[in-house]
Amino acid sequence: MAFKPAGALPATVKRSLAEHAARFDEMAGSYDGDHSEEYRAAVGLVLDYAAPGPDDVVLDLGTGTGAIALALAPEAGRVLGRDISDGMLAEARRKAQDRGLETVDFREGRFREPAVPADVDVDVVTSNFAMHHLADEEKRAAIGVLGDLAPRRIVLGDVMFFGEPDPEAPFYSPEVDDPATVGLLAEAITDAGYALTAVERVHDQVGVLVAAQNA
Repeated sequence: MAFKPAGALPATVKRSLAEHAARFDEMAGSYDGDHSEEYRAAVGLVLDYAAPGPDDVVLDLGTGTGAIALALAPEAGRVLGRDISDGMLAEARRKAQDRGLETVDFREGRFREPAVPADVDVDVVTSNFAMHHLADEEKRAAIGVLGDLAPRRIVLGDVMFFGEPDPEAPFYSPEVDDPATVGLLAEAITDAGYALTAVERVHDQVGVLVAAQNA
């Protein structure tokens, strides 16, 4: 499956990690009720493709209030939910406690520093609507870190451009976010030693990429 990396966006950081964390801290309480149909479709696809087994460890990056992590917890052996927002993590922990889920570990972590214990092997990496907060070169570095963890599968749902984005109907906040083209993400994934096994186009600005280790 080949994609042109053309159309890569400028590698500029629009907001610092601290600024992003503060923004999500403020919206943590209302975050679950503020999602588009396309976002929910991406969540469903990420869950379907993640498909962990009962002994698998799942790393969910940009876990937010735990939509992906909590849904996968009954299927997986262990789920590591990582986020930079204390407010989001607090909501995720509250929901895990309410549901009696004890195999989910929510704590601070980021794409390039995912806080995976040294004695833990990650089998599946998931992320949904989080990587677009990074500049393009940061995305490449982050995907490289994920490759170094050597999971057998990576499932990335996000804002991503399949063509020229419609500036009148963005699925992100242009003043703070920096989505990439599908081509750039695909190139970064293959450079990390993975092969794309599925590309799901939810909208011309939203998609899900699935990758597996090269044989």
